[in-house]
Order: sequence, then C-alpha cells, then structure tokens
Amino acid sequence: MDRQLIQSHPSIMMGKPVVAGTRITVEMILEKLSAGETIEQVLEAYPHLTKSAIYASLDFAAQSLRADVIYPVLEKAA
Repeated sequence: MDRQLIQSHPSIMMGKPVVAGTRITVEMILEKLSAGETIEQVLEAYPHLTKSAIYASLDFAAQSLRADVIYPVLEKAA
C-alpha cells in the first residue's frame, strides 16, 4: 500500500491520521466500513477519496495494531 496516502500533522484534525490532501480521517473510514457501508458507498459519499486511499487506511490501521500493546475489551453489561 502507498503509505504516503496517510498523513498526520498536529494542525490537521488534531493530529489524527488523515488521507493526504483531505480532512477525512482513517478513523471515519473505519467507522463507516465497520457500520456496514461498502467501499463504493464511501467513495460515493466522499468523491475526493480513492479506493487506494481506503485500502491505505485499512493497512495503516492493521500496521498500527501490530505494536506490542494490550487492548482491553470491556464486556457490556447485560
């Protein structure tokens, strides 16, 4: 994946990773896909995005989770 498609700068979206040249965060892309939207629906809603940018966002998220960090998952109360 083209890692240059994802950038982070303190003055843009509080430093969150974004698609280069946009204010579209990796977080927002992941939220939309996890909510069931298709890549095509995301591209239609955000014409400045490309399929490569969406794949770069997924790759960025996967690489970020490779760190040796424990992520606690809290169980919801029944």
